[in-house]
Amino acid sequence: MSYIVVEDLRKTFFVSERSSGLFGAIRGLVQRNTKQVHALKGVSFSLKQGELVGYIGPNGAGKSTTIKILSGILVPSSGKCLIGGHTPWKDRIRHVSRIGVVFGQRTQLWWDLPVIESFDLLRDIYRIPDSQYQKTRQEMIDLLDLSGLLSIPVRQLSLGQRMRCDFAAAMLHRPQILFLDEPTIGLDAVSKLAVRKFIKTLNKTHQVTTILTTHDMDDIEALCDRIIIIGGGEILCDGTLAMLRSQVSSRRYLRIDLKNEDFSFAQAGVSIISQAGRTVTLAFDPTKLSAASLISQVTAQNEVEDLFVENPPIEEIIAQLYANSGEI
Repeated sequence: MSYIVVEDLRKTFFVSERSSGLFGAIRGLVQRNTKQVHALKGVSFSLKQGELVGYIGPNGAGKSTTIKILSGILVPSSGKCLIGGHTPWKDRIRHVSRIGVVFGQRTQLWWDLPVIESFDLLRDIYRIPDSQYQKTRQEMIDLLDLSGLLSIPVRQLSLGQRMRCDFAAAMLHRPQILFLDEPTIGLDAVSKLAVRKFIKTLNKTHQVTTILTTHDMDDIEALCDRIIIIGGGEILCDGTLAMLRSQVSSRRYLRIDLKNEDFSFAQAGVSIISQAGRTVTLAFDPTKLSAASLISQVTAQNEVEDLFVENPPIEEIIAQLYANSGEI
C-alpha cells in the first residue's frame, strides 16, 4: 500500500515584471505586469513506506516546489497529495510532527548554543516524552559519533560535524518521512561516506521513507534504488537506475590498461572514447557485440595488463535524458 500518493499536482506562481530604468520603476508603481510560471504541470507518483527515492532534475525543474508541497509549506494550485492518509497543508501541525528535514546549506541548530542545548530545545518544540528523547538522542549520538561534539557551540563546528549534528536533530522526534536536500554538499570524502552510511542504516533499521534531492550523482548511485527525474514541472522518468540506463542508452565502456602505449584496434560499432598513456577507453553496444567477443579481439591484437567493463557515468545518462527532453 502506498504511503505517499501524489496525483496530478500542479502549481502556478504569478511573478511581477518591471521594465528597467527610472521610467520602468515609475511605471511599475502605477501598472504592474505579471506573468504565470507553471512550476508543476501534473506531477504524479507514489511511494511505499520505507522507500529511499532520489528526486532529481535541473535547476528550476520543480523539485523544491514539490518538496515544499509535500512538507506542507506550499498549497498547490490543484491536484491531490496524501501522506499517511493526511493532506500536508490541511493538517500541518500533525504532519510536521511526522517529518524530518535536512538541508545541506541550512541548519536547524542554534548558532551560539552548544549542540546538546539545541537538542534539548527541539525536544521541547516537538514535545517529545523524556524517556523517548533520551533513548533516541543516545542512539543518534552512537550512530553519528557525536559524543565529543555535544558541548561545542554550533558555530565552532566544521561543516561535516554540523551536518552530522543536523541529522541527529532531524531524527530526535522519530519522523516517519525524511526530506534531504543536498545533504553532502561541500563535505569531504570521509564525511560523505559517513553521511551515506547513516542514511542507509536509518532507512533499513527504522523504515524511514526518504526523499533525496541532490545534484551529486554519486549520492544517488550509492543510496537510491529508485529515481524520479523531473524536468520543466513534469516527470521525465520514474524507475530503477538500470531502467534509466536502458531507456537512454545501451552503451557500455571497456577500459583497458595496456602494457605499453601502442594500441591498434578497429571494429565496426566500437569507438575510442579516450586514450591517455597506457589507458584506453572503448565504447560499444553489448546488444550488437558482446563484451566477451570484444575482449577476445582486443587481447588478440594488443598486450593487455588489465581491463574491465563499466556503465557510462550516471551524470552522462542524466545529461542525455535532459537533452532528449529539451531541458538543456
